[in-house]
Amino acid sequence: MKVLFLDQSGKLGGAELCLADIAEHFKQTSLVGVFDEGTFPQYLRQLEIPVKIFNKQTLQVQKASSLLAGLKSLNQLIPLAAAIAQCSRQYDLIYANTQKALVVGALSSLLSRRPLVYHLHDIVSPEHFSRINRRIIITLANRAVLIIANSQASRDAFIQAGGRADCVHVVYNGFRSEDYANSIDSAAQRQLRSEVLSLDSNQSDDTSFIVGHFSRLSPWKGQHVLIEALQYCPENVTALLVGDALFGEQDYVQQLRQQVKSLKLENRVKFLGFRSDIPQLMSACDLVAHTSTAPEPFGRVIVEAMLCGTPVVAAAAGGAIELVDPGRTGWLTPPGDAKALAEVITTCQNQPDWANVVADQAKAQAVRRFNLETVNADIARLLGNIKQQKR
Repeated sequence: MKVLFLDQSGKLGGAELCLADIAEHFKQTSLVGVFDEGTFPQYLRQLEIPVKIFNKQTLQVQKASSLLAGLKSLNQLIPLAAAIAQCSRQYDLIYANTQKALVVGALSSLLSRRPLVYHLHDIVSPEHFSRINRRIIITLANRAVLIIANSQASRDAFIQAGGRADCVHVVYNGFRSEDYANSIDSAAQRQLRSEVLSLDSNQSDDTSFIVGHFSRLSPWKGQHVLIEALQYCPENVTALLVGDALFGEQDYVQQLRQQVKSLKLENRVKFLGFRSDIPQLMSACDLVAHTSTAPEPFGRVIVEAMLCGTPVVAAAAGGAIELVDPGRTGWLTPPGDAKALAEVITTCQNQPDWANVVADQAKAQAVRRFNLETVNADIARLLGNIKQQKR
């Protein structure tokens, strides 16, 4: 199977990590086309996955863009689609991994007459997309011969918005559990905890309870909810915010810092920025918090925390509900409810044995449910069916 994968972003995010895992399975015969240079194509090259940069200028269309903004980008879209259509004639199908990739991929598919596949990583709803962009996504995705949704929640929202139900298949993200198992020994864990807590060699972190938050800094990711929850927690609870702002969200970072200052939590909130040692940091945390205020399409960090053996609490909406069995593999709280989140944090701190049992059960389940080899086999079968239908 020869696949031309398409992704809009040069930056390495959850959708891009998922695509890299899939593309690696097909890398002997396929190509990943990216619209911008950056950390994502660099990551692909490290994995020896063939990659081509198709666009030298970032497409100026965001999730909340108006129709006028979309029309203004046509001078970029048409030549880009033509170049990709020409390239796609060497491949069996076009596999669009993101929204902008769907727009360009649909045009390219029309020009080259190659089947279009769309990997849906989003909840197509007003919380995430403007009305015109929802209409564009549904119209173009309905031209695809296959839509792979990363959760039942993503599938349901797509269909509710007008998407075709007959070609949507749910395939959860896959993970290599060995990348997370035994990611850090106890000595290195103590050292890392001291580092992130800014402790010197004469101080001890034995009494600290660390809650990690792993996500880009964005209003809907809800870092402000965790900060608010801290004021209801014991004073030895510290929050680590791992991630940085993307897509013009620097104003939110300033809001978070002002919130920390106004609540007098400067010593209890650590902004770590972008980090590459995510499994190690997760393993060093006592709890990982997922606090999205809008429904999460999947919740990659939830599974990553499980695979690291760290207890996790998640916002009860979207795909997160499908990942966490409350009280057995983690905890769920209402989105935006800081007091409910504080209660879970305090419970995990006061009952560490129970929290560890829950974490162990979550890890065992995650290893089984989200095995990358199984996921890639499912996707290969779905793509193979397309090739069979063309004959």
